[in-house]
Amino acid sequence: MQHRIPRPSAGKAQEQGVHRAEHGAGLSVELAAVVSGARRRAVRDADRQIDTAHLLHSLLESDAEVRAVLGEESRTARLLGYLVQRSIGYGLRWQSAVEDSGSAPVVARAAGFSPLAAAGLEYARERAARHGGPARGVDLLAAIIADPQARAVEVLEHAAIDFRDLSARLEAWAGDPAC
Repeated sequence: MQHRIPRPSAGKAQEQGVHRAEHGAGLSVELAAVVSGARRRAVRDADRQIDTAHLLHSLLESDAEVRAVLGEESRTARLLGYLVQRSIGYGLRWQSAVEDSGSAPVVARAAGFSPLAAAGLEYARERAARHGGPARGVDLLAAIIADPQARAVEVLEHAAIDFRDLSARLEAWAGDPAC
């Protein structure tokens, strides 16, 4: 299966990606707060790393644009309900495992993010650069659901939300709730 999150080149680019993931470079103020929220959630849940599900949970809690692209309030409520179940024990099977589909560089693990979450942050920055601004919540959402093996995708599937449909909505999204 081919993954849609681009792989950074070896060497210095990997080190820069780790540094950027740790320090929030290229993120909007709002998205930097999302990353901080995901970090607090991972620590509180005693998870070893911030994964894509932590990022998704933080996005849903704090980003109105992400909730708008999801559409119906019932979808957001169902998704948050599943994420809360995960945080109170449902997802304990994830605690000892590193989220990795093999597509992200191993070096990214040092940043405190799972390889997929670190690659997602970098992809969000690249996506944002195409629209000429810092990465926003919708950029990060598109990035963390780009790999079908991401925990964020598993969460969406459990909440009966098709990640392919959501990905298509994100590609068409321009802040217009009618998308």
